[in-house]
Amino acid sequence: MTKTKKLFAVAAASLAVGVAALAWAPLESLADPARDAPRAERAAAEGVHFFRMLEEGRSLDRPFPEKVGAEEELDLNLYELGNMLFFDPILSGDNETSCAHCHHPNLGFADGRETAMGFGGEGVGPEREGGVPLGRNTPTLWNAVYSHRQFWDGRAADLAEQAAGPITDPKEMGQDPEELVEELSAIPEYVSLFERVFGEGGLSFENVTRAIAAFEEQLTSQDSRFDRYARGDREALNDSERRGLAVFRSLKTRCFECHNLPTFANPEFKVIGVPPREGGEPDLGRGAIAGEAYNHAFKVPTLRNIELTAPYMHNGSLETLEDVVDFYADGGGRGRGFDIPQIDDKIRRFDLSWSERQDLVAFLRALTDESRLPVPPIGLLSGLEPVAYSGPASPLTPAGPPSTAAAGEARAPMTHTVRPGESIQAAVDAAEPGDTIEVHAGVYSETVLFDVDEVTLRGVPDGDERPLLDGLGELSDAIIGSGRGLTIEGFDLANFTANGVMLNLSQELTMRDLRAYNTGLYGLYPVESIGVLVERCEVTGARDAGIYVGQCKDVVVRDCVATGNVTGIEIENCVDALVEGNHVSDNAGGLLVFLLPNNPSKVSIGCLLRDNVVTENNHVNFADEGAMVGNVPSGTGVLILGADDVEVTSNVISGNKTCGVAVLSLSNLIQKRKAGGIDVDPWPDRVWVHDNELDGNGLDPDQQALDLGLPGCDLLWDVSGEGNSWSEAEGTTTPPLLPSPEWGEGKRRLFRRAWRAAGA
Repeated sequence: MTKTKKLFAVAAASLAVGVAALAWAPLESLADPARDAPRAERAAAEGVHFFRMLEEGRSLDRPFPEKVGAEEELDLNLYELGNMLFFDPILSGDNETSCAHCHHPNLGFADGRETAMGFGGEGVGPEREGGVPLGRNTPTLWNAVYSHRQFWDGRAADLAEQAAGPITDPKEMGQDPEELVEELSAIPEYVSLFERVFGEGGLSFENVTRAIAAFEEQLTSQDSRFDRYARGDREALNDSERRGLAVFRSLKTRCFECHNLPTFANPEFKVIGVPPREGGEPDLGRGAIAGEAYNHAFKVPTLRNIELTAPYMHNGSLETLEDVVDFYADGGGRGRGFDIPQIDDKIRRFDLSWSERQDLVAFLRALTDESRLPVPPIGLLSGLEPVAYSGPASPLTPAGPPSTAAAGEARAPMTHTVRPGESIQAAVDAAEPGDTIEVHAGVYSETVLFDVDEVTLRGVPDGDERPLLDGLGELSDAIIGSGRGLTIEGFDLANFTANGVMLNLSQELTMRDLRAYNTGLYGLYPVESIGVLVERCEVTGARDAGIYVGQCKDVVVRDCVATGNVTGIEIENCVDALVEGNHVSDNAGGLLVFLLPNNPSKVSIGCLLRDNVVTENNHVNFADEGAMVGNVPSGTGVLILGADDVEVTSNVISGNKTCGVAVLSLSNLIQKRKAGGIDVDPWPDRVWVHDNELDGNGLDPDQQALDLGLPGCDLLWDVSGEGNSWSEAEGTTTPPLLPSPEWGEGKRRLFRRAWRAAGA
């Protein structure tokens, strides 16, 4: 591998530092960022949309996204036409198969088969036989209208385009569009219904698919027991299901990172490594549609009504939900002998106890809601026999979540007291907005699940002793949940396997005076939240980041101590963050400001790092195998990766053996690690590094950096991005000359051109 490729391999992992001397070959990241302006614009627009969704949501009760390609308003005549067509076998070439044969209402609008059976098949569900076998499992139609693309490989943009695919595919329904229109035109009742909806001459194949899509658009599931719980009914989930929700949200399993609320799906295509069925060939998935960068990537399916749609995965190879949990616990494809490139870095092996496994499956079953199950037509206008149907049915109801029951009268705020031997969770369950929970010094071994707003959870010391949440090396998280106006302060947290405190989908969240020791992957982990304050906290022993703030807006991390972690403090894909007054030492990497792809937030804008002490971050990197941070060379002080509008000032940055401050692009070759490559603007723009105290950085670069030919120094830049500036009185630099704020665009352009020429 050439030095240039090695450099990009590091940048592709999003975690290396440095660039080579001027004699190195020109870097692809030096290309004019304007060529990717559309990508930057898309990322910015998605970033605005994402944070608006966070601001509009209430903890777990998130607003559903807009329906994709849907009719502007519900037309009952159009819906009824679609309902009739959906169940009518006239849509198939032999008049034997309807849409409902493979998307059956009794089977979660799937078919209960491992892989679908197409043209010529007889029967319904697992007993269907005699037809053309197809290669993939039938996806559910529940909430399909919220999906950004249709089919496992995303080849259709919306439900209307999707409907056309099976009808015309000779392996599925085998119908010729013109012949279908002729058949329908011979049925006066159909002609009349089409004209009522579309006007004279409205019977066309395009309107057939439009009508079917209009029917499918109403197949929404938004009133499961989980939804009632999210809207404030705390009795809607039983204890096992609530514990399962905690497991679902835990960084141990990372389920929530791909199955995002409220759809429990994701607009990305992910590689998880499901092996082909015995004797079968590997399925390229999205790669066959969008190119090699997406090989083996598939759409993230919704988990709503998941208990109704077994078997699972794109090839139906996993029979039960328990099998699915075991697959992920084994590390996905890596644990099943199918360790293909690009498996998502979030797919890692984890250990679940028997009870945790049962609780997680119980929670998944609490996502079931068939309250909008449609009423099929009693008879078909074609006179053909409809697919067999039985089971509960309800008429079409207005779109949108139902209203919640009226709440009782609010009582005055109160203080709940918890003493050793008592349950913190019991106090949280009894709390109402405005309450305070005081936990007295002692040892408590439990995971505390938070889903209540405006509550303070406060540790009450007894001299030097503080309340300790002890996971005993077995429990996943100390505190996990969501809420608005939460304050958690005054606790010690130790010996958990995933996190100390993990709170997501929250607003106005404060973590104060917490000490986390050996809490697994992360010490403190606020994510997808608005208004985050982390102050006077101490974290050590985290296998990823001591303090991680991800996909958040309006963030302050101050006066904290992070030592002995893989990385000290990490700000990832956030907007408007202040990191000040922290002491970060003896980590593999100190302060990190990242923009990484394939996350809900597509931007990292506006981070100020000031008055921090970032010293001797030379700890051995002990990250989990396959973790992105495993590529951080020991000795990294401050790393700015792809982030924009970052200011690094008035910090003491010393003794970091590989580098002091590095500013890097994500690089184009990150596509080799992520399905589909980069969905964010990869260039770090308008980074300003100035007036820091730099001393003794880069004197003994880590072997991982040396293997890549990377020199050690105080300041490193890969010459990517626009408007980046340095104003430092001292310090070694690569390249030897760095732009100052006084440089105009012309001088900067000449500088980049000279850099390329030097490497030519």
